[in-house]
Amino acid sequence: MLGGGLDPALNAPPMRLQFGPSHPATHGTVRIVLDLDGEQIINADVQVGYLHRGFEKECESGFYYQNIPYTDRLNYSSPILCNTAYCMAVEKLLGIKTPERCDYIRVIGCELSRMADHMLCLGSSAMELAAFTPFLYLLEARELVLDHIDAMCGARVTTNAVRIGGVYSDLPEGFREFSRVKLDRALELVEDAHKILTDNIVFRRRMEGTGYLSPEDLIAYGVTGPMLRAGGIALDLRRTQPYLVYPQLDFDVPVGEHSDNFDRYLVRMEEIRQSRRIIAQCLERIPTGPVNVDDPRCRWPGKNQVFGRMEELIDQFKLVTEGGLFPPGEVYFALESANGEIGFYLVSDGTGKPYKCRVRSPSFSNMSPLGHALKGRQLADVVPTFGMTNMIGGECDR
Repeated sequence: MLGGGLDPALNAPPMRLQFGPSHPATHGTVRIVLDLDGEQIINADVQVGYLHRGFEKECESGFYYQNIPYTDRLNYSSPILCNTAYCMAVEKLLGIKTPERCDYIRVIGCELSRMADHMLCLGSSAMELAAFTPFLYLLEARELVLDHIDAMCGARVTTNAVRIGGVYSDLPEGFREFSRVKLDRALELVEDAHKILTDNIVFRRRMEGTGYLSPEDLIAYGVTGPMLRAGGIALDLRRTQPYLVYPQLDFDVPVGEHSDNFDRYLVRMEEIRQSRRIIAQCLERIPTGPVNVDDPRCRWPGKNQVFGRMEELIDQFKLVTEGGLFPPGEVYFALESANGEIGFYLVSDGTGKPYKCRVRSPSFSNMSPLGHALKGRQLADVVPTFGMTNMIGGECDR
Protein backbone atom coordinates (compact mmCIF):
# COMPACT_ATOMS: atom_id res chain seq x y z
CA MET A 1 0.00 0.00 0.00
CA LEU A 2 1.00 3.62 -0.41
CA GLY A 3 2.91 5.43 2.27
CA GLY A 4 3.44 4.88 5.97
CA GLY A 5 1.81 6.54 8.93
CA LEU A 6 -1.55 4.79 8.64
CA ASP A 7 -2.88 3.10 11.75
CA PRO A 8 -2.72 -0.63 10.87
CA ALA A 9 -5.72 -1.27 13.13
CA LEU A 10 -7.90 0.74 10.75
CA ASN A 11 -7.08 -1.58 7.84
CA ALA A 12 -7.92 1.24 5.42
CA PRO A 13 -6.06 2.50 2.35
CA PRO A 14 -5.13 6.17 2.11
CA MET A 15 -7.62 8.57 0.59
CA ARG A 16 -6.63 9.62 -2.92
CA LEU A 17 -7.55 13.21 -3.75
CA GLN A 18 -7.28 14.82 -7.19
CA PHE A 19 -6.10 18.41 -6.84
CA GLY A 20 -6.45 19.96 -10.31
CA PRO A 21 -5.69 20.11 -13.18
CA SER A 22 -8.36 22.83 -13.07
CA HIS A 23 -8.70 24.18 -9.55
CA PRO A 24 -9.35 27.70 -8.18
CA ALA A 25 -6.03 27.62 -6.30
CA THR A 26 -3.80 26.46 -9.16
CA HIS A 27 -2.15 29.33 -11.04
CA GLY A 28 -2.20 27.31 -14.22
CA THR A 29 -3.23 23.85 -15.29
CA VAL A 30 -1.43 21.30 -13.12
CA ARG A 31 -2.55 18.07 -11.48
CA ILE A 32 -1.46 17.06 -7.99
CA VAL A 33 -2.52 13.58 -6.89
CA LEU A 34 -2.56 13.54 -3.09
CA ASP A 35 -2.62 10.47 -0.86
CA LEU A 36 -3.99 11.42 2.54
CA ASP A 37 -4.02 9.92 6.00
CA GLY A 38 -6.79 12.05 7.42
CA GLU A 39 -5.53 15.60 6.75
CA GLN A 40 -1.88 14.58 6.48
CA ILE A 41 -0.26 14.23 3.06
CA ILE A 42 1.67 10.98 2.80
CA ASN A 43 2.41 11.28 -0.92
CA ALA A 44 2.07 14.01 -3.58
CA ASP A 45 2.45 13.26 -7.28
CA VAL A 46 2.84 16.56 -9.14
CA GLN A 47 2.01 16.30 -12.86
CA VAL A 48 2.74 19.17 -15.28
CA GLY A 49 2.24 19.25 -19.04
CA TYR A 50 -1.46 20.13 -19.24
CA LEU A 51 -0.72 23.30 -21.18
CA HIS A 52 1.57 21.84 -23.82
CA ARG A 53 1.81 24.14 -26.83
CA GLY A 54 5.09 22.96 -28.30
CA PHE A 55 6.85 26.30 -27.75
CA GLU A 56 10.31 25.07 -28.65
CA LYS A 57 9.29 23.33 -31.87
CA GLU A 58 7.20 26.33 -32.88
CA CYS A 59 10.31 28.49 -32.55
CA GLU A 60 12.21 26.15 -34.87
CA SER A 61 9.56 26.49 -37.59
CA GLY A 62 9.66 30.28 -37.93
CA PHE A 63 12.24 33.00 -38.43
CA TYR A 64 14.08 34.35 -35.40
CA TYR A 65 12.09 37.58 -35.32
CA GLN A 66 8.77 35.69 -35.62
CA ASN A 67 9.41 33.91 -32.32
CA ILE A 68 9.23 37.02 -30.14
CA PRO A 69 5.39 36.85 -29.74
CA TYR A 70 5.76 33.19 -28.68
CA THR A 71 7.94 34.29 -25.77
CA ASP A 72 5.07 36.50 -24.57
CA ARG A 73 3.10 33.30 -23.95
CA LEU A 74 5.75 31.74 -21.69
CA ASN A 75 5.29 33.81 -18.54
CA TYR A 76 2.26 35.87 -19.42
CA SER A 77 2.52 37.64 -16.05
CA SER A 78 5.86 39.24 -17.02
CA PRO A 79 6.33 38.83 -20.79
CA ILE A 80 8.92 41.58 -21.29
CA LEU A 81 11.41 39.53 -19.27
CA CYS A 82 10.91 36.60 -21.65
CA ASN A 83 11.14 38.89 -24.70
CA THR A 84 14.41 40.34 -23.44
CA ALA A 85 16.01 36.98 -22.64
CA TYR A 86 15.24 35.61 -26.11
CA CYS A 87 16.35 38.72 -28.00
CA MET A 88 19.59 38.94 -26.02
CA ALA A 89 20.33 35.29 -26.82
CA VAL A 90 19.91 36.07 -30.54
CA GLU A 91 22.06 39.19 -30.16
CA LYS A 92 24.75 37.09 -28.50
CA LEU A 93 24.65 34.79 -31.54
CA LEU A 94 25.02 37.80 -33.85
CA GLY A 95 27.70 39.40 -31.70
CA ILE A 96 25.96 42.78 -31.55
CA LYS A 97 25.68 45.32 -28.73
CA THR A 98 22.53 47.37 -28.35
CA PRO A 99 22.66 51.16 -27.72
CA GLU A 100 22.82 52.33 -24.11
CA ARG A 101 19.42 54.02 -24.24
CA CYS A 102 17.91 50.74 -25.41
CA ASP A 103 19.51 48.95 -22.45
CA TYR A 104 17.95 51.41 -20.01
CA ILE A 105 14.53 51.02 -21.62
CA ARG A 106 14.84 47.24 -21.43
CA VAL A 107 15.70 47.43 -17.72
CA ILE A 108 12.69 49.67 -17.08
CA GLY A 109 10.43 47.20 -18.93
CA CYS A 110 11.92 44.21 -17.11
CA GLU A 111 11.49 45.74 -13.67
CA LEU A 112 7.93 46.84 -14.40
CA SER A 113 7.21 43.25 -15.44
CA ARG A 114 8.82 41.91 -12.26
CA MET A 115 6.64 44.18 -10.15
CA ALA A 116 3.46 43.16 -12.01
CA ASP A 117 4.33 39.46 -11.67
CA HIS A 118 5.00 39.70 -7.91
CA MET A 119 1.85 41.74 -7.33
CA LEU A 120 -0.28 39.14 -9.08
CA CYS A 121 1.42 36.28 -7.23
CA LEU A 122 1.06 37.85 -3.78
CA GLY A 123 -2.45 39.15 -4.38
CA SER A 124 -3.86 35.88 -5.66
CA SER A 125 -2.09 33.89 -2.92
CA ALA A 126 -3.58 36.18 -0.29
CA MET A 127 -7.05 35.78 -1.79
CA GLU A 128 -6.69 32.00 -1.68
CA LEU A 129 -6.10 32.32 2.08
CA ALA A 130 -9.33 34.37 2.39
CA ALA A 131 -7.59 37.79 2.42
CA PHE A 132 -9.62 39.48 -0.29
CA THR A 133 -8.91 43.15 0.51
CA PRO A 134 -5.11 42.97 -0.10
CA PHE A 135 -5.86 41.11 -3.32
CA LEU A 136 -7.81 44.15 -4.52
CA TYR A 137 -5.04 46.52 -3.42
CA LEU A 138 -2.35 44.54 -5.22
CA LEU A 139 -4.43 44.11 -8.37
CA GLU A 140 -5.04 47.87 -8.48
CA ALA A 141 -1.29 48.41 -8.05
CA ARG A 142 -0.64 45.96 -10.87
CA GLU A 143 -3.00 47.88 -13.16
CA LEU A 144 -1.00 51.04 -12.47
CA VAL A 145 2.19 49.20 -13.42
CA LEU A 146 0.57 47.85 -16.58
CA ASP A 147 -0.32 51.44 -17.50
CA HIS A 148 3.43 51.99 -17.94
CA ILE A 149 3.81 48.98 -20.22
CA ASP A 150 0.79 50.13 -22.21
CA ALA A 151 2.47 53.53 -22.66
CA MET A 152 5.73 51.86 -23.74
CA CYS A 153 4.36 49.50 -26.39
CA GLY A 154 0.57 49.79 -26.63
CA ALA A 155 -0.16 46.43 -24.94
CA ARG A 156 -0.70 45.28 -21.36
CA VAL A 157 -0.32 41.50 -21.32
CA THR A 158 1.17 40.01 -24.48
CA THR A 159 3.52 42.90 -25.07
CA ASN A 160 5.83 41.97 -27.96
CA ALA A 161 7.82 44.97 -26.70
CA VAL A 162 11.44 43.99 -27.40
CA ARG A 163 13.10 43.50 -30.77
CA ILE A 164 16.30 41.78 -31.87
CA GLY A 165 18.76 44.64 -31.77
CA GLY A 166 16.56 47.06 -29.85
CA VAL A 167 13.05 47.78 -28.63
CA TYR A 168 9.69 48.39 -30.27
CA SER A 169 9.81 52.14 -29.67
CA ASP A 170 11.37 54.86 -27.57
CA LEU A 171 9.75 55.99 -24.32
CA PRO A 172 6.82 58.35 -24.93
CA GLU A 173 7.16 62.02 -24.11
CA GLY A 174 6.49 62.78 -20.45
CA PHE A 175 7.06 59.18 -19.35
CA ARG A 176 9.21 60.17 -16.35
CA GLU A 177 6.54 62.37 -14.74
CA PHE A 178 3.82 59.88 -15.67
CA SER A 179 5.82 57.09 -14.04
CA ARG A 180 6.57 58.96 -10.83
CA VAL A 181 2.89 59.56 -10.08
CA LYS A 182 1.74 56.05 -11.05
CA LEU A 183 4.49 54.18 -9.22
CA ASP A 184 4.17 56.25 -6.06
CA ARG A 185 0.48 55.33 -5.91
CA ALA A 186 1.24 51.67 -6.70
CA LEU A 187 3.77 51.48 -3.85
CA GLU A 188 1.23 53.02 -1.46
CA LEU A 189 -1.17 50.21 -2.32
CA VAL A 190 1.57 47.60 -1.87
CA GLU A 191 2.34 49.02 1.59
CA ASP A 192 -1.37 48.93 2.46
CA ALA A 193 -1.45 45.23 1.55
CA HIS A 194 1.76 44.70 3.53
CA LYS A 195 0.20 46.26 6.65
CA ILE A 196 -2.85 43.99 6.37
CA LEU A 197 -0.96 40.75 5.73
CA THR A 198 2.43 40.75 7.39
CA ASP A 199 1.30 40.90 11.02
CA ASN A 200 -2.01 39.13 10.51
CA ILE A 201 -2.02 36.10 12.81
CA VAL A 202 -4.13 33.92 10.49
CA PHE A 203 -1.97 34.72 7.44
CA ARG A 204 1.25 34.08 9.34
CA ARG A 205 0.10 30.74 10.73
CA ARG A 206 -0.82 29.57 7.23
CA MET A 207 2.55 30.72 5.84
CA GLU A 208 5.21 30.35 8.53
CA GLY A 209 6.88 26.95 8.59
CA THR A 210 4.91 25.64 5.60
CA GLY A 211 6.48 24.65 2.29
CA TYR A 212 9.92 24.31 3.86
CA LEU A 213 12.77 23.26 1.58
CA SER A 214 16.35 23.09 2.81
CA PRO A 215 19.02 25.10 0.96
CA GLU A 216 20.58 21.80 -0.11
CA ASP A 217 17.29 20.62 -1.63
CA LEU A 218 16.77 23.94 -3.39
CA ILE A 219 20.17 23.67 -5.07
CA ALA A 220 19.74 19.97 -5.89
CA TYR A 221 16.40 20.59 -7.60
CA GLY A 222 17.70 23.57 -9.59
CA VAL A 223 15.39 26.07 -7.91
CA THR A 224 16.12 29.75 -8.66
CA GLY A 225 14.57 33.15 -8.05
CA PRO A 226 12.67 34.26 -4.92
CA MET A 227 12.24 30.65 -3.77
CA LEU A 228 16.01 30.17 -3.68
CA ARG A 229 16.72 33.54 -2.11
CA ALA A 230 14.09 32.86 0.58
CA GLY A 231 16.34 29.93 1.55
CA GLY A 232 19.21 32.31 2.28
CA ILE A 233 21.07 31.90 -1.02
CA ALA A 234 21.67 35.31 -2.61
CA LEU A 235 21.79 34.15 -6.23
CA ASP A 236 20.51 36.88 -8.55
CA LEU A 237 21.78 36.94 -12.14
CA ARG A 238 21.53 40.73 -12.18
CA ARG A 239 24.45 40.62 -9.73
CA THR A 240 26.26 37.33 -10.39
CA GLN A 241 26.12 37.48 -14.22
CA PRO A 242 25.44 41.19 -14.89
CA TYR A 243 23.76 42.25 -18.12
CA LEU A 244 22.29 45.43 -19.62
CA VAL A 245 23.01 48.34 -17.23
CA TYR A 246 22.43 46.54 -13.92
CA PRO A 247 26.10 46.91 -12.86
CA GLN A 248 25.59 50.70 -12.89
CA LEU A 249 22.51 50.57 -10.65
CA ASP A 250 22.23 50.50 -6.87
CA PHE A 251 19.79 47.91 -5.48
CA ASP A 252 19.66 45.20 -2.83
CA VAL A 253 19.04 41.48 -3.24
CA PRO A 254 16.67 40.43 -0.42
CA VAL A 255 17.20 37.01 1.14
CA GLY A 256 15.28 35.02 3.75
CA GLU A 257 16.30 32.85 6.66
CA HIS A 258 13.69 30.12 7.09
CA SER A 259 13.01 28.97 3.50
CA ASP A 260 9.28 28.80 4.10
CA ASN A 261 6.27 30.36 2.41
CA PHE A 262 6.37 33.44 4.64
CA ASP A 263 9.96 34.20 3.66
CA ARG A 264 9.01 33.82 -0.02
CA TYR A 265 6.24 36.34 0.55
CA LEU A 266 8.64 38.79 2.26
CA VAL A 267 11.28 38.41 -0.47
CA ARG A 268 8.76 39.21 -3.21
CA MET A 269 7.44 42.20 -1.27
CA GLU A 270 10.94 43.64 -0.94
CA GLU A 271 11.75 42.91 -4.59
CA ILE A 272 8.78 45.09 -5.61
CA ARG A 273 10.33 47.96 -3.63
CA GLN A 274 13.77 47.33 -5.13
CA SER A 275 12.33 47.29 -8.66
CA ARG A 276 10.78 50.69 -7.98
CA ARG A 277 14.21 51.89 -6.85
CA ILE A 278 15.83 50.58 -10.05
CA ILE A 279 13.24 52.24 -12.31
CA ALA A 280 13.70 55.58 -10.57
CA GLN A 281 17.47 55.43 -11.17
CA CYS A 282 17.00 54.48 -14.83
CA LEU A 283 14.64 57.38 -15.48
CA GLU A 284 17.14 59.80 -13.93
CA ARG A 285 20.20 58.46 -15.77
CA ILE A 286 18.83 57.39 -19.16
CA PRO A 287 20.92 59.00 -21.94
CA THR A 288 19.74 60.30 -25.27
CA GLY A 289 20.46 58.42 -28.48
CA PRO A 290 19.10 55.64 -30.67
CA VAL A 291 17.14 52.72 -29.28
CA ASN A 292 17.98 50.23 -32.07
CA VAL A 293 21.16 49.02 -33.72
CA ASP A 294 21.81 50.04 -37.30
CA ASP A 295 22.43 46.50 -38.56
CA PRO A 296 20.55 45.30 -41.65
CA ARG A 297 21.22 41.66 -40.72
CA CYS A 298 18.59 41.75 -38.03
CA ARG A 299 16.87 45.13 -37.63
CA TRP A 300 14.10 46.25 -39.91
CA PRO A 301 14.53 49.77 -41.29
CA GLY A 302 12.00 52.43 -40.39
CA LYS A 303 8.88 52.74 -42.54
CA ASN A 304 9.80 56.30 -43.46
CA GLN A 305 12.96 54.90 -45.07
CA VAL A 306 11.33 51.84 -46.67
CA PHE A 307 8.76 53.97 -48.46
CA GLY A 308 11.35 56.32 -49.94
CA ARG A 309 14.65 54.47 -50.46
CA MET A 310 15.40 51.39 -52.55
CA GLU A 311 18.20 50.10 -50.29
CA GLU A 312 15.98 49.98 -47.19
CA LEU A 313 13.15 48.41 -49.20
CA ILE A 314 15.51 45.60 -50.25
CA ASP A 315 16.71 45.17 -46.64
CA GLN A 316 13.14 44.74 -45.40
CA PHE A 317 12.26 42.38 -48.25
CA LYS A 318 15.25 40.16 -47.46
CA LEU A 319 14.43 40.08 -43.73
CA VAL A 320 10.76 39.27 -44.32
CA THR A 321 11.40 36.52 -46.87
CA GLU A 322 14.66 35.00 -45.59
CA GLY A 323 14.72 35.91 -41.90
CA GLY A 324 18.10 37.64 -41.85
CA LEU A 325 21.75 36.58 -41.87
CA PHE A 326 22.76 34.55 -38.82
CA PRO A 327 26.17 32.94 -38.36
CA PRO A 328 26.27 29.21 -37.56
CA GLY A 329 26.97 28.35 -33.94
CA GLU A 330 25.32 27.86 -30.57
CA VAL A 331 24.68 30.22 -27.65
CA TYR A 332 23.03 30.29 -24.24
CA PHE A 333 21.88 33.43 -22.50
CA ALA A 334 19.97 33.74 -19.24
CA LEU A 335 18.62 36.57 -17.13
CA GLU A 336 16.82 36.96 -13.81
CA SER A 337 13.07 36.76 -14.40
CA ALA A 338 10.38 37.15 -11.74
CA ASN A 339 10.54 33.41 -10.96
CA GLY A 340 14.28 32.88 -11.44
CA GLU A 341 16.68 32.03 -14.24
CA ILE A 342 15.12 32.01 -17.68
CA GLY A 343 17.56 31.10 -20.41
CA PHE A 344 17.48 30.36 -24.12
CA TYR A 345 19.77 27.89 -25.85
CA LEU A 346 19.93 28.47 -29.61
CA VAL A 347 21.68 26.49 -32.34
CA SER A 348 22.09 28.22 -35.71
CA ASP A 349 22.80 26.46 -39.00
CA GLY A 350 23.34 29.76 -40.81
CA THR A 351 19.76 30.21 -42.03
CA GLY A 352 17.06 32.63 -40.87
CA LYS A 353 15.45 29.96 -38.66
CA PRO A 354 16.95 28.47 -35.48
CA TYR A 355 17.99 24.84 -35.95
CA LYS A 356 17.32 24.23 -32.25
CA CYS A 357 15.64 26.38 -29.61
CA ARG A 358 15.41 25.32 -25.97
CA VAL A 359 14.22 27.32 -22.99
CA ARG A 360 15.35 26.90 -19.39
CA SER A 361 12.11 27.99 -17.72
CA PRO A 362 12.21 28.67 -13.96
CA SER A 363 8.67 27.47 -13.30
CA PHE A 364 9.55 23.97 -14.54
CA SER A 365 12.54 23.70 -12.20
CA ASN A 366 10.78 25.37 -9.28
CA MET A 367 7.90 22.90 -9.50
CA SER A 368 10.23 19.91 -9.23
CA PRO A 369 10.49 19.86 -5.39
CA LEU A 370 6.81 20.64 -4.75
CA GLY A 371 5.90 17.04 -3.97
CA HIS A 372 8.84 16.82 -1.57
CA ALA A 373 7.78 20.06 0.17
CA LEU A 374 4.18 18.82 0.61
CA LYS A 375 4.95 15.34 1.91
CA GLY A 376 4.19 15.08 5.61
CA ARG A 377 2.33 18.40 5.66
CA GLN A 378 -1.38 19.10 6.03
CA LEU A 379 -3.88 19.31 3.17
CA ALA A 380 -4.38 23.02 3.94
CA ASP A 381 -0.68 23.63 3.26
CA VAL A 382 -1.05 22.77 -0.43
CA VAL A 383 -2.61 26.13 -1.33
CA PRO A 384 -0.02 28.52 0.20
CA THR A 385 2.90 26.33 -0.90
CA PHE A 386 1.69 26.15 -4.48
CA GLY A 387 0.89 29.88 -4.47
CA MET A 388 4.40 30.82 -3.34
CA THR A 389 5.89 28.52 -5.97
CA ASN A 390 4.11 30.79 -8.48
CA MET A 391 3.94 28.27 -11.30
CA ILE A 392 3.02 29.86 -14.63
CA GLY A 393 1.50 27.25 -16.94
CA GLY A 394 2.96 28.58 -20.18
CA GLU A 395 6.46 28.74 -18.70
CA CYS A 396 6.10 25.19 -17.35
CA ASP A 397 5.10 24.03 -20.87
CA ARG A 398 6.56 20.59 -21.52
